[in-house]
Amino acid sequence: MPFSLEIESSVSASRMFKAALIEWYNLGPKLAPEILLSGSIVEGESGAVGGIRQLNFSSVMPFSYVKERLDFIDHEKFECKVSAVEGGHLGTILESASAHFKIVPNSSGGCVVKVVTESKLKPGAVPGDDEAKAKEAMVMLFKAAEAYLVANPDAYA
Repeated sequence: MPFSLEIESSVSASRMFKAALIEWYNLGPKLAPEILLSGSIVEGESGAVGGIRQLNFSSVMPFSYVKERLDFIDHEKFECKVSAVEGGHLGTILESASAHFKIVPNSSGGCVVKVVTESKLKPGAVPGDDEAKAKEAMVMLFKAAEAYLVANPDAYA
Protein backbone atom coordinates (compact mmCIF):
# COMPACT_ATOMS: atom_id res chain seq x y z
CA MET A 1 0.00 0.00 0.00
CA PRO A 2 2.89 2.48 0.25
CA PHE A 3 2.96 4.90 -2.66
CA SER A 4 4.49 8.11 -3.88
CA LEU A 5 2.78 10.84 -5.82
CA GLU A 6 3.58 14.22 -7.37
CA ILE A 7 0.91 16.83 -8.02
CA GLU A 8 1.67 20.02 -9.92
CA SER A 9 -0.08 23.22 -8.92
CA SER A 10 -0.20 26.80 -10.13
CA VAL A 11 -0.44 28.01 -6.49
CA SER A 12 2.61 29.07 -4.46
CA ALA A 13 4.16 26.50 -2.14
CA SER A 14 3.53 28.59 0.96
CA ARG A 15 -0.21 29.01 0.29
CA MET A 16 -0.66 25.35 -0.63
CA PHE A 17 1.21 24.26 2.51
CA LYS A 18 -0.99 26.40 4.77
CA ALA A 19 -4.31 25.53 3.11
CA ALA A 20 -3.89 21.88 2.12
CA LEU A 21 -1.77 20.64 5.02
CA ILE A 22 -1.80 22.90 8.09
CA GLU A 23 -5.44 24.04 7.94
CA TRP A 24 -6.97 21.20 5.89
CA TYR A 25 -9.01 19.97 8.84
CA ASN A 26 -10.89 23.33 8.66
CA LEU A 27 -10.84 23.98 4.91
CA GLY A 28 -11.37 20.44 3.60
CA PRO A 29 -14.96 19.96 4.79
CA LYS A 30 -15.93 23.20 2.98
CA LEU A 31 -14.23 22.20 -0.28
CA ALA A 32 -14.74 18.45 -0.40
CA PRO A 33 -17.74 17.60 1.80
CA GLU A 34 -18.38 14.51 -0.30
CA ILE A 35 -15.17 13.07 1.20
CA LEU A 36 -14.31 14.98 4.37
CA LEU A 37 -17.25 15.65 6.68
CA SER A 38 -15.40 17.42 9.49
CA GLY A 39 -12.07 17.83 11.18
CA SER A 40 -10.77 19.04 14.51
CA ILE A 41 -7.67 19.34 16.65
CA VAL A 42 -8.04 16.83 19.49
CA GLU A 43 -4.68 17.41 21.17
CA GLY A 44 -2.07 20.17 20.97
CA GLU A 45 -2.16 22.94 18.37
CA SER A 46 -2.61 23.07 14.61
CA GLY A 47 0.78 22.98 12.94
CA ALA A 48 2.64 22.01 16.13
CA VAL A 49 4.69 18.81 16.40
CA GLY A 50 2.85 16.29 18.54
CA GLY A 51 -0.55 17.78 17.77
CA ILE A 52 -3.27 15.29 16.87
CA ARG A 53 -6.18 16.03 14.59
CA GLN A 54 -9.16 13.92 13.67
CA LEU A 55 -10.60 13.81 10.16
CA ASN A 56 -14.12 12.37 9.74
CA PHE A 57 -14.96 10.91 6.33
CA SER A 58 -18.10 10.24 4.33
CA SER A 59 -19.16 6.79 3.19
CA VAL A 60 -17.09 7.11 -0.02
CA MET A 61 -14.04 6.30 2.08
CA PRO A 62 -13.41 2.75 3.33
CA PHE A 63 -13.24 4.01 6.96
CA SER A 64 -15.12 6.65 8.93
CA TYR A 65 -12.25 8.57 10.56
CA VAL A 66 -8.55 8.80 11.20
CA LYS A 67 -6.58 10.50 13.95
CA GLU A 68 -3.17 11.66 12.80
CA ARG A 69 -0.22 13.04 14.73
CA LEU A 70 2.11 15.69 13.33
CA ASP A 71 5.55 14.10 13.73
CA PHE A 72 7.68 16.66 11.90
CA ILE A 73 7.19 20.09 10.37
CA ASP A 74 9.44 22.60 8.63
CA HIS A 75 7.47 25.76 7.81
CA GLU A 76 10.32 27.25 5.74
CA LYS A 77 10.78 24.16 3.54
CA PHE A 78 7.01 23.42 3.38
CA GLU A 79 7.50 19.90 4.63
CA CYS A 80 5.76 17.74 7.22
CA LYS A 81 5.17 14.15 8.25
CA VAL A 82 2.04 12.73 9.85
CA SER A 83 1.35 9.29 11.33
CA ALA A 84 -2.00 7.64 11.86
CA VAL A 85 -2.55 6.93 15.54
CA GLU A 86 -6.16 5.68 15.44
CA GLY A 87 -8.85 4.86 12.90
CA GLY A 88 -8.33 4.43 9.20
CA HIS A 89 -7.12 0.92 8.48
CA LEU A 90 -5.10 0.75 11.73
CA GLY A 91 -5.85 -2.46 13.55
CA THR A 92 -7.69 -4.02 10.63
CA ILE A 93 -5.16 -4.38 7.82
CA LEU A 94 -2.40 -1.98 8.93
CA GLU A 95 -0.03 -1.98 11.88
CA SER A 96 1.19 1.52 11.01
CA ALA A 97 0.77 4.27 8.41
CA SER A 98 2.42 7.62 7.76
CA ALA A 99 2.71 10.23 5.04
CA HIS A 100 5.53 12.63 4.26
CA PHE A 101 4.57 15.79 2.37
CA LYS A 102 6.99 18.19 0.73
CA ILE A 103 5.80 21.13 -1.34
CA VAL A 104 8.51 22.37 -3.66
CA PRO A 105 8.30 25.80 -5.33
CA ASN A 106 8.81 25.78 -9.10
CA SER A 107 10.10 28.43 -11.49
CA SER A 108 6.60 29.44 -12.65
CA GLY A 109 5.54 30.59 -9.16
CA GLY A 110 3.56 27.42 -8.53
CA CYS A 111 4.67 24.27 -6.81
CA VAL A 112 4.91 20.50 -6.89
CA VAL A 113 3.34 18.58 -4.02
CA LYS A 114 5.36 15.45 -3.28
CA VAL A 115 3.73 12.75 -1.18
CA VAL A 116 5.36 9.55 0.08
CA THR A 117 3.33 7.18 2.21
CA GLU A 118 4.60 4.31 4.29
CA SER A 119 2.59 1.55 5.85
CA LYS A 120 3.10 -1.82 7.45
CA LEU A 121 0.52 -4.49 6.79
CA LYS A 122 -0.66 -6.76 9.56
CA PRO A 123 0.43 -10.38 9.03
CA GLY A 124 -1.89 -12.04 6.52
CA ALA A 125 -3.64 -8.79 5.56
CA VAL A 126 -4.41 -8.07 1.90
CA PRO A 127 -4.51 -4.37 0.93
CA GLY A 128 -7.01 -4.63 -1.94
CA ASP A 129 -7.42 -1.62 -4.24
CA ASP A 130 -7.05 1.01 -1.54
CA GLU A 131 -3.82 2.41 -3.02
CA ALA A 132 -5.59 3.57 -6.19
CA LYS A 133 -8.45 5.05 -4.15
CA ALA A 134 -6.03 6.82 -1.79
CA LYS A 135 -4.06 8.34 -4.68
CA GLU A 136 -7.25 9.50 -6.40
CA ALA A 137 -8.60 11.07 -3.19
CA MET A 138 -5.30 12.80 -2.47
CA VAL A 139 -5.11 14.32 -5.96
CA MET A 140 -8.72 15.44 -5.68
CA LEU A 141 -8.13 17.08 -2.31
CA PHE A 142 -5.02 18.99 -3.41
CA LYS A 143 -6.78 20.08 -6.62
CA ALA A 144 -9.75 21.30 -4.55
CA ALA A 145 -7.35 23.35 -2.41
CA GLU A 146 -5.71 24.71 -5.57
CA ALA A 147 -9.05 25.73 -7.09
CA TYR A 148 -10.04 27.47 -3.85
CA LEU A 149 -6.73 29.32 -3.61
CA VAL A 150 -6.89 30.44 -7.26
CA ALA A 151 -10.44 31.71 -6.74
CA ASN A 152 -9.45 33.42 -3.47
CA PRO A 153 -6.05 35.03 -4.09
CA ASP A 154 -5.89 36.62 -0.62
CA ALA A 155 -6.64 33.39 1.25
CA TYR A 156 -3.71 31.89 3.15
CA ALA A 157 -1.39 34.58 1.79
